[in-house]
Amino acid sequence: MKFKIAFTAVILLFLASVRPAFAIYDPLSVPNNRVGIHIFSEKDLSDAANLVNSEGGDWGYVTFVITEAERDRGRWQNVFDEMRRHHLIPIVRVATKAVGPVWEKPKTEEINNWVGFLNSLNWVVQNRYVVVLNEPNHAGEWGGSINPAEYASYLKEFSEKLKSASGDFFVLPAGLDPATKEDAFIQGMIKAEPGIFDSIDGWTSHSYPSVAISEYKREIAFIKSLGVSKDLPVFITETGWSNKRLSPKDIGKNLTMAYQNEWNDPAVVAVTPFILDYNQEPFAEFSWREPGGNFYSYYEDVRKIKKTQGRPLQAFSGQILLALSQPVVIPGSDLFGAIWARNTGQSIWSLNNLAIKSEGSGLLIKSYFLNSIEPFNNGLIIFKALSPDRVGLYYQSIYLSEQNGKRITNSFPIEGALIRVDEMQLRALFAKMLGYLNF
Repeated sequence: MKFKIAFTAVILLFLASVRPAFAIYDPLSVPNNRVGIHIFSEKDLSDAANLVNSEGGDWGYVTFVITEAERDRGRWQNVFDEMRRHHLIPIVRVATKAVGPVWEKPKTEEINNWVGFLNSLNWVVQNRYVVVLNEPNHAGEWGGSINPAEYASYLKEFSEKLKSASGDFFVLPAGLDPATKEDAFIQGMIKAEPGIFDSIDGWTSHSYPSVAISEYKREIAFIKSLGVSKDLPVFITETGWSNKRLSPKDIGKNLTMAYQNEWNDPAVVAVTPFILDYNQEPFAEFSWREPGGNFYSYYEDVRKIKKTQGRPLQAFSGQILLALSQPVVIPGSDLFGAIWARNTGQSIWSLNNLAIKSEGSGLLIKSYFLNSIEPFNNGLIIFKALSPDRVGLYYQSIYLSEQNGKRITNSFPIEGALIRVDEMQLRALFAKMLGYLNF
């Protein structure tokens, strides 16, 4: 019975320690590395990280597509976990399925399935960036027709249901093809759903040089001219130059200049050129990897660009399941203890971001050691503390916090006895122990 009560108490404490996230944050309110890349496969994550997190950079962006047929939680949680290890921020574009050259028109009854799947994942950072479909101002992207009213209605319902599931979903509209009646499509969306821009948190742009790499500026200005006052941070999820039209050297120059000038705009959150590795038609001309397996020289050109050390917000939370310390200690000496804890947040715990704190004046934590503990894993933390310089019992509570002192776990009690012994007492105690052991 006592075991059942104790077990129930531990479970309740564990559940209480999982802190829900409440709302998106402005990605430009923290140090942000806008350099990113669009990928086709999770096999490209290592090369993507090497590209976007080089030269002082950290936490760059990666855009990728998940189709209805690919909603496998196990697979994508593994992908997200790998992105977490590589410090890559995911931008997920949801898609239906291709039927020949045409993408199937989305069904509203599938929205709940999308929400359930996306909400089941432990995301890499607090903001959960989701792009709802792709270029619906192309008939081939919307079941063979163009219908801004239908898209606006779908986007609104998708956004409402995502945000009902979690306030951390950062909803982005589909990037539009700027060469295909883009303005008329935006007008049609607003006519059908006048408040549609209240349903999104940023703007997605496909600023290709065939129109202008600064096309996003014209798009935002046009939206403002329609009476939309909301400031929309910009995500350029597609852009890039054709390697059939320009030499790798010229593409490298263009990308370097764009990142350092035109895209170095305080309104731009991320720029993820299309595409890191895709040597099949019709997109082979935009691939950064050559058919032979090596990267074109512009990969190295972008890798050499000085970047920002991004610091996206992550949910820190956990639970101390058990904590022990030496039961008997000489006053004023060091004691050692151990913590068995569970990481329930988004960050990978390490010596760089975790701290042990004690409540009260009994113990002074001096140092601690742990191997990295990933989300939803348990791990052991060893600590050393200075004991009180007095005789008697000590009672102490310890907890884990972020390095800035913000608590992330429950408190857990530890206790022991402080006794003074001389050399003769130690010898007698040791002899008695040997006698018990018949040694």
